[in-house]
Amino acid sequence: MKYVKITVNCSAGGYERIKLNIVLVEPRIPQNTGNVARTCAATGARLHLVKPLGFEIDEAKLKRAGLDYWHMLDITYYDDLDNFLSRVDGECFFFSTKSPKPHSDVEYPDNVYIIFGREDKGLPEELLAENIKNCVRIPMLGAARSLNLSNSVAVGAYEVLRQWDYPELQNFGRLKL
Repeated sequence: MKYVKITVNCSAGGYERIKLNIVLVEPRIPQNTGNVARTCAATGARLHLVKPLGFEIDEAKLKRAGLDYWHMLDITYYDDLDNFLSRVDGECFFFSTKSPKPHSDVEYPDNVYIIFGREDKGLPEELLAENIKNCVRIPMLGAARSLNLSNSVAVGAYEVLRQWDYPELQNFGRLKL
């Protein structure tokens, strides 16, 4: 089987899924993937995991990082990057420290895929070179190598959602005093 799609109660809480797709290519650290899964659950984004993974998906640390949000996730697993790319049905943006263009200088369309690479290597340079117009970076000091993967995903996802005026997301709070 080339890919597996798992949709779990996507209409829980009465919300419809927005069309933001977050893609992790060969993630190595289960806690990062768990944190990204939690971001997906909190925003309604779909999560795409491209193998090989650096951990087992049922690993306790991964589930602990996602806490009790697993029932809110829409996750698809792919055997490899080529299999994922052959199934994309929207525009892709590739996040990389090697890109000269800031992530906030892009207008993100509906059904967008924001793609992040391995914690230790990032995305393959050949892929970036083939898609240079859609490569973006999160600005940071030159001496910094990179942000943590789960932090980068959150920055990217919330920029997309900000541009879309936070569709379907509760954007108010209330004190309990």
